Amino acid sequence: MNRAMRRSVAAATGAVLLAATTAACGGGSGGDSGEGDGALSVWIMQGTNPDADDFFDEVAAAFEEETGATLDVEFVEWGDAHDRFVTSIAGGTTPDVAETGTTWTPEFADAGALAPLDEHVSGAGVTDDLVEGLVEAGTYDEQLYGMPWYAGVRSLVYNTEMFEQAGVEPPTTWDELEEAAAALKEEFPDKIAVAVPGDAEFTVYPWVWGAGGEVATLEGDTWTSHLDSPEAQEGIGFWTGLATEGGYSSEGATTWRETDVLDAFAAGDVGMAVMGSWTPGAIVEANADMEGKFAAVPIPGQDGGIAPSVLGGSHLSMFETAEDKDLAWTFIEMMTTGEFAQKWAEQSGYFPGQVSLLDETLASTDPLVAPFAEQFVDGGASVPAAPTYGAVQAKLTTSTMMQSILSGEQDVATASAAAAEEMTSVLNGAG
Repeated sequence: MNRAMRRSVAAATGAVLLAATTAACGGGSGGDSGEGDGALSVWIMQGTNPDADDFFDEVAAAFEEETGATLDVEFVEWGDAHDRFVTSIAGGTTPDVAETGTTWTPEFADAGALAPLDEHVSGAGVTDDLVEGLVEAGTYDEQLYGMPWYAGVRSLVYNTEMFEQAGVEPPTTWDELEEAAAALKEEFPDKIAVAVPGDAEFTVYPWVWGAGGEVATLEGDTWTSHLDSPEAQEGIGFWTGLATEGGYSSEGATTWRETDVLDAFAAGDVGMAVMGSWTPGAIVEANADMEGKFAAVPIPGQDGGIAPSVLGGSHLSMFETAEDKDLAWTFIEMMTTGEFAQKWAEQSGYFPGQVSLLDETLASTDPLVAPFAEQFVDGGASVPAAPTYGAVQAKLTTSTMMQSILSGEQDVATASAAAAEEMTSVLNGAG
C-alpha cells in the first residue's frame, strides 16, 4: 500500500469530517444493525431505480428465504453519500454492504474500509463473466473491492433524419466522422453538426484512448498523467479541432455540460453527439417528436473499431465492519448476478455488470440498444483507479483544458501539458 497516498486520503477524509453535518453522522443503522440480530445493513443510492422500494421488497423476501436473515436497506442521496461514507468510515459505523460509485471504490479501499472480494468471486465461478471495465474500476492494489453491479456507457448518438437528408452514413472512422460533419454543416448551416462540449470530461477520453493514448498510469507508487503525450494530443486535437478548425460545433458549446448537449440534441439542433446509454428516454421526454428520429453507433476508433468509453455506474462493496462476510457476499451475489441483476438493469435503464446477461441485448436490432451494449462490452473503459481521482474531477482539470482550447486561449500542446501536470500532482496527493 502506498503510505503517502494513504496519508493524503486520510487528510482529505479529515477535511471532509470537519465539514460534515450532524445529519450526515446520524441516520441509518451504520455497522450496528447486523450485530447479533440476523440482519444485513445495506446502503443504496436513491433515484437510480424508480421502482426500488418494490424491488428491494422482493429481494428481501428472497434473501430471507435463502439465508434466514433480514435486510435493512437504507436509501442515501447521491449528493450526500460521499461525505456520509467518509464520516462512517472514520467512526467505524459503516454498513455491511453498500453501493459505491465507480470512482469512489478505490478511495474507500485505500482507506482500509472495504473487504477484498476476489475469493468470493472466484468461488462463485463468475470471474470471467464480469464486464472488464467495471472490474478495472473496482480493482485497487491488485485486489477487487467493488463487485460490478450496473453501469451505462457513452456512444455516438446521431439524428437519423439529418443524416438521411445530408446523404451520409454513421461513421466508423475519424475521417468518416469529419466527412459526415462537413456534409451536415453544408446541409444544415444553422445547426450544430457535432457537439463538442467544454465541460463534459467523459466525452473527451474516448478520443484520447481512440488515438492510443492514456489518461494516466500507475508505476510503483506514482501516478503519471499522459494527457500531454503525442497520442493523447492527437486525440484531443481531433475532437477540439472539429470545433476550432472545422466549425462543426458552436462557440456556445465551449461551456456546455452533458445536460446542455442533451437539451440541444432533443431540440433537433445537433447532428451528432457523444451521449449516454441512459439518455434516449430523456431525449424523447424532452421532445416527443424526436422518437424514432435518432440512433447510436459505438464511438469509432481512429482507423476503425471502437474507441473505449468511460463506464459510469456502481459497484456493490463489502465493508470490513461486516461481521458475517459470507452473508454479505450472499446478498452481493444475489444482486449482481442472475435474475435480480437483470431486473435491476431493466428497471433502471442501465446495463448489468455480468456479461452473460447482455447476450439478448447484444442481439437486439433496436438502434438505441445494441450499439450501446456493444460499446459497453467491447469498448468500455475506466478512469484511473486512484483514490484521489475524485479530487481531479473536483478541480475540473480536463474541462479547464477543453475550455482553454475551444475558446482559443491555448493550443492543444500548451493546454494538455498544463492539464497533465495538474492531474499528476493531484493523483499523487498534492492537490
